[in-house]
Amino acid sequence: MTVRLAAPVFAAGFAGTLLLAPTAGLAAGAFDSLAGYWAGSGRVQMSDGTAERIRCRASYAVGGGGRLMQQKLTCASASYKFDISSNVEESGGRISGTWSEATRNVTGNVSGTARGGGISAQVSGPGFSASLSVATRGASQSVTIVPQGNDVRQISVSMKRR
Repeated sequence: MTVRLAAPVFAAGFAGTLLLAPTAGLAAGAFDSLAGYWAGSGRVQMSDGTAERIRCRASYAVGGGGRLMQQKLTCASASYKFDISSNVEESGGRISGTWSEATRNVTGNVSGTARGGGISAQVSGPGFSASLSVATRGASQSVTIVPQGNDVRQISVSMKRR
């Protein structure tokens, strides 16, 4: 795996995903249930069949009636570490926003939809994209990211509220 290429793709996809976690319903505000601190772990599956464990911590500041969110995310595996900041907005079930990864000086956009108990979104940045899905149930959150055009095949993470 080329860590230079895979890490920004993973970072962007994961950041976009965690920021977009849904609540039980959109009426109260799409991001209300995320305020606070979350932590967990998961697996990064590579195209060559290898896998690696990843650990993550996130904090969410929610405002604007639950429709605006600022997120800070730190994740680390045996091969790399990254720190991401993101800003996301929800309006009428549509989500949009931006992210930046400080150690690699990379930025990108997030867009998608929030329906019922789930999120479907696309994360993009210079030279890559990733599709993602998120499900939040109470104090548990599961995230799946599928990057396109790089060495990472899929990222799966489970997080718990702290």
